[in-house]
Amino acid sequence: MPAPLLFVVSAIAQYVGAAVAVDLFDRMGPGTVAWLRVAIAALVLVLWTRPWGSRGRWTRPALRTAALFGVVLAVMNVAFYVALDTLPLGTAVALEFAGPVAVAAIIGSGWRDRAAIVVAASGVVLLAGVSLHLGDEAVRGLVAIAVAATCWALYIVLGRRVATAPTGGLTGLGVAMAAGALVLAPFLARDAGPVLTDARLAVLVVLVALLSSVVPYGIEQVVLRRVRPATFAVLLALLPATAAVVGAVMLQQVPHGVEVVGLVLVSGAIALTARTTDADREAPPPA
Repeated sequence: MPAPLLFVVSAIAQYVGAAVAVDLFDRMGPGTVAWLRVAIAALVLVLWTRPWGSRGRWTRPALRTAALFGVVLAVMNVAFYVALDTLPLGTAVALEFAGPVAVAAIIGSGWRDRAAIVVAASGVVLLAGVSLHLGDEAVRGLVAIAVAATCWALYIVLGRRVATAPTGGLTGLGVAMAAGALVLAPFLARDAGPVLTDARLAVLVVLVALLSSVVPYGIEQVVLRRVRPATFAVLLALLPATAAVVGAVMLQQVPHGVEVVGLVLVSGAIALTARTTDADREAPPPA
């Protein structure tokens, strides 16, 4: 299967999982659903990669970096789901991209990087303005997505260190997610009780974890081996559009007017940050 098609499959799986998660918010809080997603995905990845087989390579600095990365990843997922509770899926994804676009623009140089941050900022302002018309709770969603975007920026920096370590790849990701789930467990696990008594709810939560974490991360590892980093960055520009389509089909969140313009601007900014010299700063989408 061609790499771009694999990427589209990954994106669809990721945001179909997010759409399913939105339907679970009435049974459990968005933070608890996000925590369960991280915890279940961590369990799957740990059992799959068996990090104990490489325990000799797990130095204290490597463990600290993985743990910090995992906490950032877990907080990012929780903040993203909190935002989804009040914002349309496509809007939330586009606003979250402010984080990686800002990192690319700050680290980079040249007119494309500077133009990208201006274009992205314009798109974010438009989308945020539209979101404020959704009601008072939209403010909570905007704050949450700002936290998610900040965490995504940190994710890119820390994720590169984990991915390039001797214990990196999916093994490092599994350990990191396990650490993040453990750190947030005291705050969010206590509300996960319904999963233990409702088989249908448990199946849906597992589906969310597989679709939104395990499947996309696995596919993206394949894609990153097949395409140049700059090409991958261009493919990232498909994500806000994919999220908007999934939101329209599954959640009846159809973007209109200014929202469409904002989505296009953010996608254009992502494409602008793609350069052949971006090898050291690419990271797969986590949300």
